[in-house]
Amino acid sequence: MQQAPEPYEPALDAPPPAPAAAQPTPRTGPGYLFLLVVSMVSLVADLGTKFWAEKTLVVGDTPAPRQIIKGVFGFILAKNKGGAWGLLQNHSEKIRKPFFVIVSVLAIVFIVSLYRRLSPKQTALKWGLPLVLGGALGNLVDRIRYGYVIDFIDFQATWDNLPHHWPTFNVADIAICVGVALMALDMLSGKRLAPVTPPAPPAPAPELPPVG
Repeated sequence: MQQAPEPYEPALDAPPPAPAAAQPTPRTGPGYLFLLVVSMVSLVADLGTKFWAEKTLVVGDTPAPRQIIKGVFGFILAKNKGGAWGLLQNHSEKIRKPFFVIVSVLAIVFIVSLYRRLSPKQTALKWGLPLVLGGALGNLVDRIRYGYVIDFIDFQATWDNLPHHWPTFNVADIAICVGVALMALDMLSGKRLAPVTPPAPPAPAPELPPVG
């Protein structure tokens, strides 16, 4: 009579099975191509309009402003050595230029790093960050090239029988303001950046059945 084979028992010194490699989390946010295209469109629009202002709004050394809506809106060439609202306007070039260049570079690094963490639903921030980036690059080019920023859009209005003259600005400033407004809209809508999901821990090795 043939003897039945003994049941297989795994060796006690057998190594546990290797854990499966953690799969990388696929990127679901917007691609960098969108960031590049929108920011470059803003940059080209800003530099192009500044070039137009330099060639059109001055004759020789004499300013040649243009009124579009009398007493309300027009174009006038201005050289802003300071920042927004005249920040550091009266400081020396040795302080002013490095300060604005460093601030601009830090802003660019912050925008790119923040863009990497966007979730697909953050449409406002998806548009806002490239607009701010393009505007920051436009004014940074002026700072490096001239030591000042070219402004040319002039707006003023009267209410309560008092004249109010808005500081002269440019297309880069418009892009930055619109971008910041979109960023604020994203914050108010309650959307958050996509959290970084850590890789799952390896599964524990299965316990071996007792022998005997």
